[in-house]
Amino acid sequence: MALIPATILTGFLGSGKTTLLKRILTEAHGQKIAVIENEFGEENIDSDILVTESKEQIVQMSNGCVCCTIREDLREALQLLAAKKRQGLLDFDRVVIETTGLADPGPVAQTFFMDDEIAESYLLDSILTLVDAKHAPQQLNDRQEARRQVGFADQIFISKSELVSAEETEALIHRLKHMNPRAPQQKAHFGDVPLKDIFDLRGFNLNAKLDIDPDFLKEEEAHDHHDHDHAHGEHCDHPSHKHEGHGHHHHHDDDVKSFVYKADRAFDPAKLEDFLGAIVNIYGPRMLRYKGVLNMKGTERKVIFQGVHQLMGSDLGPEWGKDEVRQSRMVFIGIELPREILEQGLEQCLV
Repeated sequence: MALIPATILTGFLGSGKTTLLKRILTEAHGQKIAVIENEFGEENIDSDILVTESKEQIVQMSNGCVCCTIREDLREALQLLAAKKRQGLLDFDRVVIETTGLADPGPVAQTFFMDDEIAESYLLDSILTLVDAKHAPQQLNDRQEARRQVGFADQIFISKSELVSAEETEALIHRLKHMNPRAPQQKAHFGDVPLKDIFDLRGFNLNAKLDIDPDFLKEEEAHDHHDHDHAHGEHCDHPSHKHEGHGHHHHHDDDVKSFVYKADRAFDPAKLEDFLGAIVNIYGPRMLRYKGVLNMKGTERKVIFQGVHQLMGSDLGPEWGKDEVRQSRMVFIGIELPREILEQGLEQCLV
């Protein structure tokens, strides 16, 4: 049986997850989708789009979609759905997991890699994060869960932008880009998003192209490399010390930050493996997403690597092109990551 693609839908309370989900479920796209909902979320899928208000755990929807409310563990819900699909009792093409607004998507993503039974049935496609334009600035200041959800995203949808000014939306887009440069952003008006931007994004596919916003890289280079990372961290760690009126500089307060590392010399594979292993051991819980295309000594092919928290994987990609510059590019997104330690350590792994 082919692997079942899974999408994780996350976003802070009231960001519009259920609106987006309803739209996905009621649109005539011909796909049968199984939804796993964390029941203690404050907004559930309304019973009006369910065929029956039965007390069962799994409910069939009017367009052939399936809704499953988690009362146990996510793992059990995924196993149950896969088993019913194998037995021909349920028919669905993919799974969407709607996390509660306060959830950290990390452990949800890890379920797909750490559990052999789940890994044999499912393929984690991507993490989608909804951000509410009106309330996000305050939520990002005050709530680490909201910042983590942005850090994990493969795709960010900004909802409720019609409730704020264009300048406020721009400032939010800029801030999110600094927190996570690898996730494309787009506005979602009442959940109105094309399906191609929701499914089959291959955010966890090691061979998918490394999406780092090219303008973000230019901006990084324009700064002195270290000037903006330590401006407040040492003496001001309270998230609500907002630095209003500083144009775009308020993002420096976010503990979720990203940085990009580039190198023109090749990496020594053994040294790099040892260093990354040690780093992930120490800082793994703070490392939300990291990804890279590496120029490795001893192979003519690109090495693609990525990870979530302590889980890291790598794969051989395509061959380097004849005229292509063999440059390693890595992006790290995490909570108060020690950029200088990482940069110095990576430098020491170069040939």
